[in-house]
Amino acid sequence: MGFFASKVLLSAVELKLFTTLGQQPATCQELARSLALNGRGLQDFLDALVSLGLLERQGNGDGARYSNSAHAAMFLDRASPHYLGGFLEMANARLYRFWGHLTEALRSGKPQNEIKETGGKELFEALYSDQQRLENFLAAMAAVQQGNFAVLAETFDFSKHRSMCDVGGASGALAMAVARRHPRVTCISFDLPQVTAVARRAIAAQGLSERVILKEGSFFDDPLPKADVITMGNILHDWGLETKKMLIRKAYDALPQGGCFIAIENVIDDDRRKNTFGLLMSLNMLIETTDGFDYTHAQFHSWCLEAGFRATELKPLAGPASAAIAHK
Repeated sequence: MGFFASKVLLSAVELKLFTTLGQQPATCQELARSLALNGRGLQDFLDALVSLGLLERQGNGDGARYSNSAHAAMFLDRASPHYLGGFLEMANARLYRFWGHLTEALRSGKPQNEIKETGGKELFEALYSDQQRLENFLAAMAAVQQGNFAVLAETFDFSKHRSMCDVGGASGALAMAVARRHPRVTCISFDLPQVTAVARRAIAAQGLSERVILKEGSFFDDPLPKADVITMGNILHDWGLETKKMLIRKAYDALPQGGCFIAIENVIDDDRRKNTFGLLMSLNMLIETTDGFDYTHAQFHSWCLEAGFRATELKPLAGPASAAIAHK
């Protein structure tokens, strides 16, 4: 029944409950008015969020006042610079209903998302055909990865390198994280033209237009920009085995000797017993893509050695995510 609690959280984000409570604590009746809710079930809804550790409550009964927990205030209030709700908004609007067809996906092996509704278009073609859907998707990806990017920028030794290129850089979040932390590193974000248009605005809003270089192109059709470090955040898992290997070979070709390729993913433990989220994310690739899947470090290691890399390592990032690093 885990989906009960998931939908309580997702609906709270959709209703902007945490943002409303970020302004001031409120009673159940006050929230019913401000959020335009009927009121029936609202006390149960709010107290469920209290029990989940997402809200705090002072008092009991009709006069009780609700406020955000520390974590909700940091990550679920839209006014917070650490807001992660963009990913939850996407989960609510898209993934929640698509996962309702998991059984069908297991039977057919076919995606259960917009691809079913758009006459066979691939996921990214369907997403990128609608500007608002594209921007929502890019915001969601930036939100869910910001912790990982911050940890990578802090813990990876960029002092040995002069440049990095984030392939499939989306809104430029990783390039910006590295640019802030390592002012001597030239940072490049590489993606399709319609994506870099969104990234340009995001980078300008952070005052980093002079630090982050945007390059347009397709990692299928074009050579990757040359750099000392090539990164891919949640890119490899979108594709099947041959495409994964092709992208790794392209990264190898774009790197100098001594360069590094870094894949940021929810890398599954080699024994496939512990990283539950990595395994569930691989099922999400069943739902979302034609042949994508998540993978173990052992698999990554074998693919990279096949491409010519001399060694690999795995560094933990935030939560279930890791940086799979290949050295040329």
